[in-house]
Amino acid sequence: MRRTRIALVALVCLLLVATPHVAKDTPADDTPAKGKWIQLFNGKDMTGWTPKFAGHELGENYNDTFRVEDGILKVCYDKYKTFGNTFGHLFYKKPFSNYRLRVEYRFVGKQVPGGPGWAFRNNGIMIHGQDPKTMTKDQKFPTSIEVQLLGGKGTGKRSTLNLCTPGTNVVMDGKLIKRHVINSKSETYHGDQWVTAEVEVKGNTIKHIMGGKVVLTYTDPQLDERDRSAKSLMKAGAKKMLTGGTISIQAESHPTEFRKIELMELKD
Repeated sequence: MRRTRIALVALVCLLLVATPHVAKDTPADDTPAKGKWIQLFNGKDMTGWTPKFAGHELGENYNDTFRVEDGILKVCYDKYKTFGNTFGHLFYKKPFSNYRLRVEYRFVGKQVPGGPGWAFRNNGIMIHGQDPKTMTKDQKFPTSIEVQLLGGKGTGKRSTLNLCTPGTNVVMDGKLIKRHVINSKSETYHGDQWVTAEVEVKGNTIKHIMGGKVVLTYTDPQLDERDRSAKSLMKAGAKKMLTGGTISIQAESHPTEFRKIELMELKD
């Protein structure tokens, strides 16, 4: 009997050693806690980022619009007399497919003279975007999916993390959506407060997230065959269905600040 008890104890010890410990709250695969956040903006300079402005060559930072000051990536208009439809984008060097993207942003100051009314406290995160090298010199927006960033006007409602579709379409509730703007269910953020926004891109599904809550979901991002830029890309060999692409932020005439832009790659 004693030998039997000793054998049982030995077996239990062996199983405890061989069995890996699993934390009680271990998240499922592909959740943000499983991955590692990559700092796309290093907090020092614009290393890894390239500007493209309508009417200007790739790499020209027109009027020093994009700059880093005091650890903040800024979209500035102090050197402009008028906006002049000089829409700009700042592209990250590497395209991505499956990821979680998180930014901290705020709107400050006054809109530059000549900026369109709809661009008041308006910026955006462009995802699934085209390579800026394929943009024409006068092209205002990259063919992409825009996660729209909007600030409140002081009163009333104005959601952020809306969807805009320059040269693209998406599917919602099983239907192809061809309209350009789809509003989210987010709250309104007035004033110059810092706001944290997240985007989850996984397979053919994209989610916009505010405060841990999904405020907009859609699937099957794709090039719009009606759009001239999209048609040109497909003619050059691009696939209609989008599974990844460039990431960029906008310069649309209202001063904006970003103090964090980070990304976590997810498993396919």
